[in-house]
Amino acid sequence: MHLHILGICGTFMGGLAALACEAGHRVTGCDANVYPPMSTQLQALGIELIEGFGAEQLALRPDVFVIGNVVTRGERFPLMEAILDAGLPYVSGPQWLAEHVLQGRHVLAVAGTHGKTTTTSMLAWILEHAGQKPGFLVGGVPQNFGVSARLGERPGGAGPSQGATAPAAGGAAAEGPRMGASSPFVIEADEYDTAFFDKRSKFVHYRPRTAVLNNLEHDHADIFPDLAAIETQFHHLVRTVPASGRLVVNARDEALQRVLARGCWSEVQRFGAKKEEAGMLRARGEPQAFDVLRGSLKLARVEWGLIGEHNQLNALAAIAAAEHVGVTPEQAAAALGEFQNVRRRMELRGEVGGVKVYDDFAHHPTAMRTTINGLRRRIAPAERILAIFEPRSNTMKLGTMKAQLPWALEEADLAFCNQQGLAWDAREALAPMGAQAVVGADVDALVAAVVKAAKPGDHLLCMSNGGFGGIHDKLLQSLAARA
Repeated sequence: MHLHILGICGTFMGGLAALACEAGHRVTGCDANVYPPMSTQLQALGIELIEGFGAEQLALRPDVFVIGNVVTRGERFPLMEAILDAGLPYVSGPQWLAEHVLQGRHVLAVAGTHGKTTTTSMLAWILEHAGQKPGFLVGGVPQNFGVSARLGERPGGAGPSQGATAPAAGGAAAEGPRMGASSPFVIEADEYDTAFFDKRSKFVHYRPRTAVLNNLEHDHADIFPDLAAIETQFHHLVRTVPASGRLVVNARDEALQRVLARGCWSEVQRFGAKKEEAGMLRARGEPQAFDVLRGSLKLARVEWGLIGEHNQLNALAAIAAAEHVGVTPEQAAAALGEFQNVRRRMELRGEVGGVKVYDDFAHHPTAMRTTINGLRRRIAPAERILAIFEPRSNTMKLGTMKAQLPWALEEADLAFCNQQGLAWDAREALAPMGAQAVVGADVDALVAAVVKAAKPGDHLLCMSNGGFGGIHDKLLQSLAARA
């Protein structure tokens, strides 16, 4: 087939493009403001990228147009209007993926407000380490793999729809063979809407046999009016899991318990309880080194380089999901000991004059708070954290959660916020923090303020779900010039 993908530079659509290429299809695509790294990754695959959404792209005459959720109706997207006028075939990205990649495979889907990318990467690596050669699609780049998506290998080199599921290491039988599928497929299951013509959450298309429900808070305020609306979407996901499937559910999350109370037809493995409970998977010890227990029985021990209680919970979720396809907790823990995390998750970008600069994807107040807390627990008591953040997501731009920012940032010694692009006053929102908070008019002003305040031993934690105007390199360059 020839696929022409509208909105190809998003992490999901870019991953879909890579999978389609690997499956042997011809892929072209378009997007606005095409820029690295996704543009260079796609071009390396031989994918022709077109700037903008002009109607002249109809001349490509693809077999199908695959529509990303960045596309809407109206004059901003003349290509979409031309597709509709001509009556040409089109489909959403999640639907195409479900029909052409996921069909017939044991799908393990990782859902939740926070930690989806990290947990999906952990799970894919656990299965890889156990010899199952999974396919995966992640909204980031797991450093153990170096790519965000792949179809997965088949025993004996079988094709995309042939073969049987590889057994887990140690001889444990996987869940997949009775489906007639080959290697399992691990996917980051986003609750954001599918397309302008399909307002269901993306994850409803995936029909997982194993579903991780990691946590649930109000987010994506541009499409969900409140938490209850998101709970309904998660309830729809639960409805798609078969009776022989498994739901892996965070026991600490009240919203998820409400979701299950609306109906549950599958086995449930809860995780994360702080005290011993029968059948519950839990951790005992610090996030960097902990025992994995079910009830009072020790199953395994994880010793790794990740920090923060949130990653400890992510690990429990991944271990419980992997167990459903025949990987023992002991095998999973050994894999996690070699897990290298995802790019842009507490990624050290450089150090100048004793000042370290990190890049992190945190953008929701809860994620910011847990990220700062994780770093705080790792560094020496005398060392400072300078939290530098960009309210860039649609939810943060709307100001829906601005009142939570002082709470999110309270463990930082200093907090620096970028005002650029906001319709609300960051100084007013951060006023409860007093002199602990600094607001810059733009990235350059922020860099100047941070460099002026920074001293040896400081940790500069930059948090954004975008490129943040190249602030990491600007900070390192300014620190070097100061030295």
